[in-house]
Amino acid sequence: MNMMSTQNPALALATLSFAGAAARWRNEAMRSHASGRLIHITKGQGRMTVAGLTNGYGPNNLVYIPPDTMYGIEVGPTVFGQILTLPDVTSWPDAPFHLRLLDVDPQKELVTLIEAIERELHPNGDLRAAHCHFGLLGIFVERQLRKRDPAKVDARRKTAAAKLVAQYTTMIARDFRSDRSVASYADALGVTPTHLARSCRRTCDRSALSLLNERIYFEACVLLKDTDMPIQDIARRLGFGSAAYFTRSFQEKSGQAPRTFRRKSAAISRI
Repeated sequence: MNMMSTQNPALALATLSFAGAAARWRNEAMRSHASGRLIHITKGQGRMTVAGLTNGYGPNNLVYIPPDTMYGIEVGPTVFGQILTLPDVTSWPDAPFHLRLLDVDPQKELVTLIEAIERELHPNGDLRAAHCHFGLLGIFVERQLRKRDPAKVDARRKTAAAKLVAQYTTMIARDFRSDRSVASYADALGVTPTHLARSCRRTCDRSALSLLNERIYFEACVLLKDTDMPIQDIARRLGFGSAAYFTRSFQEKSGQAPRTFRRKSAAISRI
């Protein structure tokens, strides 16, 4: 495993489940985080896009999202899983991985480790114990990666198109708050906008513009839902020239004005 450094967030475990049509953005819109994520799917199936590459997923799948890596998950009504926020990834890979655990023993071992972390994260638990179990989880993952058949590793990740789109999504994760255009990103990557768009279609069936806009959209949703920041300040923070332009763009994507989205989100939170 390669060494890398990032911020040290709190160890946290969240549920991954169907959010309803009105809140599909919670799972499906492209997002990225300064810290790593580990996604454990326990039930259901769907598609997941990580670093610009889309793959199917199913039960007993384990997906690692490195820091500052864009991803989005299609989550239907039958899907259930957990997302672990990683407090430290210095001994974890610097690239995403997708493990499909086919044997019962590793499936059970993984569930036991995650349940132990969850138990110790409860108010009556011990955070020190949670971090100890997290360390054991890291060892479990390392062993599973060593046992993985090289022939079953997704070869598409090594194609020129996938490498280009991975670079593109990394740049988006870093610069999405600016007003950079797809043409600007393509120029920085040394390709034409047409070639970048074609590569994105090939790896994740999205346009290059869609990947960029989805990352901006997710951030807008988070800011509207979780903060009281004025609309004009959100627009400015996300690189829009005006609040009116931001409002039109958000409405085209979500079907509702930013203020309506904020009001409905607040109402849901109070339920």
